[in-house]
Amino acid sequence: MTEPKYKRVIMKISGEALCSPNNKPLDFDIIDNVTEQIIDIAAQGVEIGIIVGGGNIWRGARVGKHMDRTTADYMGMLATVINALALQDSLEEKGLQTRVQTAIEMRQIAEPYIRRKAVKHLEKGRVVIFACGTGNPYFSTDTAAALRAAEMEVDLIMLAKNVDAVYDSDPKENPGAVRFDSISYMDVINRGLSVMDNTAITLCMDNHIPINVFGVNEKDSIRRVVFGEEIGTMIR
Repeated sequence: MTEPKYKRVIMKISGEALCSPNNKPLDFDIIDNVTEQIIDIAAQGVEIGIIVGGGNIWRGARVGKHMDRTTADYMGMLATVINALALQDSLEEKGLQTRVQTAIEMRQIAEPYIRRKAVKHLEKGRVVIFACGTGNPYFSTDTAAALRAAEMEVDLIMLAKNVDAVYDSDPKENPGAVRFDSISYMDVINRGLSVMDNTAITLCMDNHIPINVFGVNEKDSIRRVVFGEEIGTMIR
């Protein structure tokens, strides 16, 4: 395929996918690999929004389990801002105009999230990085990805993970885990697969937004997804 299959996408990058093998929170080789591919597809006219997680820095539900849940979740939202700024710096160093928009206002470093402004940025060829999730505790960045995808009216959610597809169990713990090339939203929910949380899956199902789950560290994986190559797992 010589032209991108998808014209406007939301890419959800988990915080763990930006983490180095020795657990340094940010691996700039991985970040550069991601941003180089983003620049490549942006040059093909693809409009790109990014939702970034913060699990490489803080996982509120796990690390902060003895804390007030709301406080732990807000700390996680702040962690996503660190990752968003790292991605923005890498993209702009390579010459691609980028805007970070946060669901919690912090005007000294980012724009507040405004839907119409975000759409205008996309139409002008700028990458928009959405940080702080939905801005509300008890909602994950998966849900934020589904929400922003619906608001931006995208063609696809690209779920970039450090696992290459959806499996029926953790392939790192179970060598016999079964890999899915495609699966329905309801099967993800009914099987209890830990792809995205149920709120996010349901929101995508209700708005008919397909999700492609793929490995961020596979060669040219971002470009291959945008051009319609069947890699990873398609949820629809």
